[in-house]
Amino acid sequence: MGVQMNLISKERLSKMGSMEKIRMILDSVKEGKIVVLETGLTPEEEAKLIEQTMLEIDHENFIGIEVESYPYKEKSVFSRLFGKKQGRLTVIGPANRLKTLEKQEDLIKALIT
Repeated sequence: MGVQMNLISKERLSKMGSMEKIRMILDSVKEGKIVVLETGLTPEEEAKLIEQTMLEIDHENFIGIEVESYPYKEKSVFSRLFGKKQGRLTVIGPANRLKTLEKQEDLIKALIT
């Protein structure tokens, strides 16, 4: 059985509201797909994604998600004070299919089963 990966571009994400992103991610993951976001989510969006996931857990069909992102890199004092923090690349998948093996600043190793 193959694994479908949805690679979502920065441009597409920028056109979506926070709840639209979360719904798209959860719907895809509930179907067993792996979602890769080019620019990741803000900390607030990631928290809301986890919150929404907890509300939708069904131990027979949907046990949760696995989320891994590269750490956010701050560019300047100005961006730290006024910039919107957003993760870099983010990988999201069903908790029973995506396992993080190793995470470094510039490398995420994951096993998809």
